[in-house]
Amino acid sequence: METVVHIALLINAIIMVVLILLQSGKSAGLSGAISGGAEQLFGKQKARGAELFLHRATIVTGVLFFALAFLSAYILQ
Repeated sequence: METVVHIALLINAIIMVVLILLQSGKSAGLSGAISGGAEQLFGKQKARGAELFLHRATIVTGVLFFALAFLSAYILQ
């Protein structure tokens, strides 16, 4: 059981790193360099398509990572 949890934790960590690296920055592109954070404050644009999928998948893998980490610590006791 301990080995299965550790392997799942490792695979989840790798997937989470890949998902984070695939996301674009908040101020990506020329508009972010000129307007700074004003676009985010006043625009409130919602993510669509691939960005929305990457965002939600990152949240799911993050929650799963913490659950597996707690489970791993519980098994080691």
